[in-house]
Amino acid sequence: MFNHILSIFVFLSFSFSHDIEDAELISSSGIISGIVVDVESGESVSYAYLHLEGINRTTTSDRDGRFELRNIPEGTYTIIIHRIGYVTQNQTIQIDRDEDKEIRIQLRPTVLSGQVIEVVADAEGTLGSNLEHASIKIIGDQLRRNLDVTLSGTLNNQAGFSERGMGAAPGRPVIRGLGDERILILEDGGRTGDVSWASGDHSVTVDPSSANEIEIARGPAALEFGAGAIGGVINVVRNQIPNSIPSRTTGTLSMQGATVNNGLMGAGSVTVPWNDLVFNIGLNGRLGQNYKTPAGILENSYLQTTNNGFGIGYIRPWGYAGLSGSIYYSEYGIPPDPEGGHPSGVDIEMVKYQTEGRAEILIRNSFFNLLETRGSFIRYHHVELEASGNVGTQFDMDTITGSFKLRNKGWGFFDNGVIGMWGEFVDYSVFGSRTPDSNSGSGAIFAIQEADIGSLHLEAGFRLNHTTTRPERERPNSFIGHVRQRTFTGLESSLSGIYHFGRGFYLGTTLMHSWRAPTLEELYSEGPHLAAYAFEIGNPDLNAERGLGSEIFARLKQDIATFQIAGYYNYFGNFLHAQNTGRPSIPRADLNEFQYVGTQATIYGAELSTELQLRNNLALDSNISLTIGDRVVSEEEKEITGLTESEQPLPMIPPVSGNIGLRYAINTLTIGGRMRLSAKQTRLGEFETETAGYIIADLNVQYRFNWGNTMHTASLNALNLFNEEYYNHLSLVKDLFPEPGRNVTLLYRVYF
Repeated sequence: MFNHILSIFVFLSFSFSHDIEDAELISSSGIISGIVVDVESGESVSYAYLHLEGINRTTTSDRDGRFELRNIPEGTYTIIIHRIGYVTQNQTIQIDRDEDKEIRIQLRPTVLSGQVIEVVADAEGTLGSNLEHASIKIIGDQLRRNLDVTLSGTLNNQAGFSERGMGAAPGRPVIRGLGDERILILEDGGRTGDVSWASGDHSVTVDPSSANEIEIARGPAALEFGAGAIGGVINVVRNQIPNSIPSRTTGTLSMQGATVNNGLMGAGSVTVPWNDLVFNIGLNGRLGQNYKTPAGILENSYLQTTNNGFGIGYIRPWGYAGLSGSIYYSEYGIPPDPEGGHPSGVDIEMVKYQTEGRAEILIRNSFFNLLETRGSFIRYHHVELEASGNVGTQFDMDTITGSFKLRNKGWGFFDNGVIGMWGEFVDYSVFGSRTPDSNSGSGAIFAIQEADIGSLHLEAGFRLNHTTTRPERERPNSFIGHVRQRTFTGLESSLSGIYHFGRGFYLGTTLMHSWRAPTLEELYSEGPHLAAYAFEIGNPDLNAERGLGSEIFARLKQDIATFQIAGYYNYFGNFLHAQNTGRPSIPRADLNEFQYVGTQATIYGAELSTELQLRNNLALDSNISLTIGDRVVSEEEKEITGLTESEQPLPMIPPVSGNIGLRYAINTLTIGGRMRLSAKQTRLGEFETETAGYIIADLNVQYRFNWGNTMHTASLNALNLFNEEYYNHLSLVKDLFPEPGRNVTLLYRVYF
């Protein structure tokens, strides 16, 4: 199947591309080129990262600061320019038919990592346009400074972000108390094809060290990528399939070391242009021994991972087409549970093979200006080994996805948008339990539109979803109920509005109605899952999860300060989760039963974040987050458990937490410190235990320099500087082990 899919896509992409070029159905396209310079010295700025929003175009300025983006259809675009040590710049550019535009981009040095300057209609130096979105980007020095083994660890210092963990490798982001299927993780806009959402012992098959940027989409923008992502979409951008032709061969080399587990990481990537073809090759390897805690060595917390891939892009005036392939392999340990389940720990081996094809085609004289199509095949294999060497649980999953998108021009009061179709087929099997082999087919149509009306920016979207799940065979009298085929159909919608009052002050709100079909795990699970310390019981009668989300926020963006405060409220009429019943399983008395249920629930809270330039070379940043989650206790549960309250706190809700950091910059050297703070968590779900508050100190030193035709960056971090013993409330092993102790890491990267 792998070879057939690859061959079909190659044939269709290249044959169709030549056909449309010969028929002259393509849009007239332009070129954006220019130079990036330092506004103070006038010298060119090399290795600046440029991303053209609206269509998928990226490039990097060369050693002389020059850049070029080809095949740009007529329209208005926002180009984002970022370089470590400089203010990120958003510049609005109008491209007319067959126009080649030469621009000069002036970047200003800064110590503020989150500062953004907006240049509108090529009017350099103009600040404060109404080009504001509900989504955010993490790039450059902010990404390198926080780079961790896991994606969730890399994002952990962002306002509203937490990490659900279970040792060194299995970490998954939690945003505003929402995790699992309510957070969609993508790589280059495509599904990761793993089962990290299903259980806390499953790791995410994405290594953040290879990321050029990380995008976090909320509100209407999230509807383009999947159903039920009320918490948001996290897209790790690697640009594995090239979409532009660099002027020469470019690449990076990276090395990282860590003392807490004697960890080592090495990575390299290279991009090679050859006529109309561009080749990408990326190699990555990471290993670590059992990590140290203030209470001693955490046994069976080792990690070995490699992630390697290639991509090829064919770039022409009509657009581009490309293919990529990758392999992700990981071995890691789950710490032992002395009281049951697996007293010696569990070893996990996983491998993922992925191939993807993607094409973008420009369209002439039409309501639409761009067509994007993509397809992927992912084979995922995951084995959990007991100390005896026997297979405890094995997961196998094949995923085929395809999408078709059209980006439209303005109509009515809308300026632009996207409409599309998406489909997915999943073939899923579990060995080691009575969970039946099953599959699911899903499809969706969606539309997202944007408009700027004076000082008001609007985004609106909808997504109509359909899912059918099928067990291998029907079991009317199963232990978990009537195992059978289920069909679900539901509509999602979202609206976001942001108003610019002038002088950098924005007020915005986002409303979202979410819908999510139950997963195969939630419907059909039946058996022990040793690595998760659980005996999981599905519920084939579950209905789809529905939620109503709302957010209101205020932002202030000035030359020397940024400030944001936000409040949010999410209501779920049928919140799906695995509830710890507290009952030992009959087949496995050493494991508690975890029953998938649906209940009414609310999750709400507030965030505050700020960044302030105290002096020319001194900056302060801080944030704090509050999240509260409750669920309704049913009458049946009251009778069984003896509970008298009508509501009970949801489990796995983070306590009040935040951090405050100070950075001092001297030319290309930056020295900073950060305090991570958490309050005591006393609002406990069923069978949860309290976690104490803590204050953790970190230090960071970053240095960059140019040598010949290369740029070098080094980041030295000292995490948990005073080796404090503390516990993460979202850790699934917090009752057994503390978080890692003092950890000194060094990340060195060369750009050439």
